[in-house]
Amino acid sequence: MAQRRGIEDIATFFRRLQWGLVLAVVWWLLMELGAILVPFVLALLLAWLGDPLVDRIERNGRSRVTGVVLVFTLMLLLVALALLILVPMLDRQVAALADALPTIGEWITGTAVPWIEENTGIALSAWADPQRLIDLTSEYWEQVGGFASTMLGYVQRSGFMVITWTVNLALLPILTFYFLRDWDQLVAKVARMVPRNHIATVSRLARESDERLGGFLRGQFLVMIAQGVFYAVGLQLIGLRLGILVGLIAGLISFVPYLGAAVGALLMLLAALVQAQGIDWQLLILGTAVFTAGQLLESYVLTPRLVGDRIGLHPVAVIFAVMAGGQLFGFVGMLLALPVAAVGNVLISYAYERYTASRLYNGVVAGSGEGAGAAREIVVVGDGKGTPPA
Repeated sequence: MAQRRGIEDIATFFRRLQWGLVLAVVWWLLMELGAILVPFVLALLLAWLGDPLVDRIERNGRSRVTGVVLVFTLMLLLVALALLILVPMLDRQVAALADALPTIGEWITGTAVPWIEENTGIALSAWADPQRLIDLTSEYWEQVGGFASTMLGYVQRSGFMVITWTVNLALLPILTFYFLRDWDQLVAKVARMVPRNHIATVSRLARESDERLGGFLRGQFLVMIAQGVFYAVGLQLIGLRLGILVGLIAGLISFVPYLGAAVGALLMLLAALVQAQGIDWQLLILGTAVFTAGQLLESYVLTPRLVGDRIGLHPVAVIFAVMAGGQLFGFVGMLLALPVAAVGNVLISYAYERYTASRLYNGVVAGSGEGAGAAREIVVVGDGKGTPPA
């Protein structure tokens, strides 16, 4: 008996070691193939978001291919419409910013730097002098390996990055179409790999993850668009020349709670100071009012109606997930941060549900009638979905 148990323990150890090695290989591949995986991850997310609409078209009697073509065409039209509207506006904003750069430089050296020196005692004039910067560059030419070689390497890397992003951009619609067409087959293949005695549990967890994350991403996408439009229109109406650019940037990063409003307000402050060549209290107050109204609109109208509490994550957890994903896996990690966090939250809820039904939590022995009844009574205190009681 002891020998048999020892063999089972050794077999268990090797199984765990095998899974550990598999996870290590997956981790290494994600680290090494991050740049290549970007279009595949984006295409998977787009196909996953579009699959419910394709399924609805199929239920109305159309074929899968017809539904995919219709949804894919709709996606392309929306992207084209956004580009036709946004590109000319952003082009004008960037041109205005480029024209204002000399004025910005003069304001920094003639107004901002003297004000900082006067109020803080920090000498910044020498560092803001262009000739001083040139002298420093010449002084440390040999230490940094030469400006020309450094710039050449940067240009080469930048050229390679441009080529990579161009290829990824061209691959994205192709990959999205194929993933969208074969989505049901991919899901079926994954389901066939699940052990049969766990298929019910895995199906339930997958369904909950899909409902939470799908509702969150679709709703958050609408919130981002609504906030970007609100900020851009509001800032433009109050007279901020870079209002559209600032508003769209704030809207695009608003998927991280409060970060969009904070970054947008900071950019608005800088743009207003440069535009007025000083402090224009009316512009600053109106800009602050726009971001305050936008944040209230997002907190009390847009998020409750469009997103709700579908993902079940605290805003601090969302911020941590995005930052951790970016730190570990770069841009791919940021794309996968919220999906992984949502699935992890579902798994944690399931683990909590199992824990509250366990003998460890209830302190009873299995088979005891009175204890079992008490255990059932304790478990019912929750909401039946693994959510801790208030």
